[in-house]
Amino acid sequence: MTSDGTLLRINEGVQLHHQQGRCDAARDLFAQIWDDIGGERGDPLHVCVLAHAMADVQDDVRQELLWDQRALAAAHALTDARVAEAGVPLSVAGLYPSLHLTLAECHRKLGDLDTACDHLQRATAGVGALADDPYGRLIRNGLDEMTRRLASR
Repeated sequence: MTSDGTLLRINEGVQLHHQQGRCDAARDLFAQIWDDIGGERGDPLHVCVLAHAMADVQDDVRQELLWDQRALAAAHALTDARVAEAGVPLSVAGLYPSLHLTLAECHRKLGDLDTACDHLQRATAGVGALADDPYGRLIRNGLDEMTRRLASR
């Protein structure tokens, strides 16, 4: 469990969205946090996690894609030491399958199936960094579903 105040606030927004169905409230909270952390110039961990969560509350797939791209760019600046310091129970490598999976879904929705397949391939290549826990199973199931969707194209 993290004691990082920003990650805790982001988690509040995730709970608003996923458990309470309050997408607009989550988006508003995420926008405030984005301002508070200094946007893309903020701590890469905060930028990555927040952008990844913000993508989930977008109504427009192009905006979703933009946020997911921000999350991926921030992940490239992360270190395992920073992730561990924040109490996140994943390595940086463990973040990539989810990031690439969401990018694959955005590109699929936009009809760019070649790019979707590329991100799916990258996500699949990184699953070895995931534990056999609920998060790892969630991502693996998502990859299986995305594989089926893209195979039926």
